[in-house]
Parts: sequence; structure tokens; C-alpha cells
Amino acid sequence: MKKQFIVLGLGSFGASVAVTLQQMGCDVAAVDQDMECVEAVADQVAYAMQADIGNPELLQSLGSKNFDGIVIASSENLEGSIMAVLSAKEMGIPYVLCKAHNKKYAEVLRKVGADAVVFPEKEMGKRIARNLVSGNLADWIALSPDYSVVEAAVPKKWVGKTLRELDVRKIYGVNVIGIKEGERVEITPDPNMLLKAGMILMLVGSNEALEDI
Repeated sequence: MKKQFIVLGLGSFGASVAVTLQQMGCDVAAVDQDMECVEAVADQVAYAMQADIGNPELLQSLGSKNFDGIVIASSENLEGSIMAVLSAKEMGIPYVLCKAHNKKYAEVLRKVGADAVVFPEKEMGKRIARNLVSGNLADWIALSPDYSVVEAAVPKKWVGKTLRELDVRKIYGVNVIGIKEGERVEITPDPNMLLKAGMILMLVGSNEALEDI
């Protein structure tokens, strides 16, 4: 059975989440007060509608008891976000994620029941900064404030060596969880495989250890 999500607020963040969830095989109901934002995603999600996200009757009108989670992606109206969180919890939606633009908003949203609060602009800024400083990083995904997964080109000093020889877990404090070579992805890499220039390593570890590499 497909997972079902509601996304309230269709700015750049909310629209991206809604469309991506739909592309991943979920059924998404997308809502925004601005009809232009609704129309922009209408043909890319299961259901799109114009409505006030702070309306306590909105979630009931969507039959939200059947949804697996809700993303409250509008951070400008704190009162509206609070009402949406309270309504979602009252309806029994198991997972509520909110967007916030400062720590005070985040604290309030957590206190009223949000399961997670994100700062997408802040996280994207960190990710871009890390990629700029660590020029060989292809992608950086934060797992927590201290740990991340990165895709990185094989460092020059690792070329021609094996994972067993490098002993990256002991020496560098990271784990290699996959290797990409062209279109091929190896998620259980052979520790005796010789690393080549052009390969992409998928590494997981502390941010400090990853930055050192």
C-alpha cells in the first residue's frame, strides 16, 4: 500500500518535498493559500488544493486519519503552523515535520507536538559551504548535527589501494558503504577491490572525520 502524505505550504521547499514524495511512489495531498503555487504542482501530485493551512477543519476535510505523515512547510505564519500541528496530532497523524526559520519557532513547534523541525535554508547553506571547502565532495547528506553521508571522489592517495589495505574505519574513522563506477553501484564493496580514479565512494561518519578526508 502506498504511503500517504500531506504537504501544507508550497513554496520552494514544500513544493520540492511534495513532488519528490510523489515521484518516490507516495500519494501526496498538497495545499497552499496561493492558487499559483497550487497550480504549479497540480499535475505532479495526487491531489492539490487551495486552502488556509491554519484552518482546523482542513485536515478533517482531507480525511487525514489515513495519512502516514504531514509536512508543514510554511514557516512565516507561526500561528497557522501551530494550529496545523495541533490538528494533526488530534487526528492521529503519526509523524509531523515542520519547517521553521528560527530556534524560537522551532521550540514552540516541538512543544505543541511536532516530531521534527527543519531549517532547510540553513542546512542547504551548510551543505554548499562544505562542498565548496571540500572540493572533491559530490554530495553531502546530514544524518544529524554531527554525522553525515557523503559521496566523494576517490582521494588521489587512495588510488591503486584496496579498502582492506587502507583500513579506513580504523585509520580515518569512517565507513565505506558503497562504491559507484559509471552506472554500476556496489553496495557491498569487496575489501580487496583496487580503487580507481573516477570512482565515487559513499562514506558515512562524523562530520569532523569526513572533513579531514
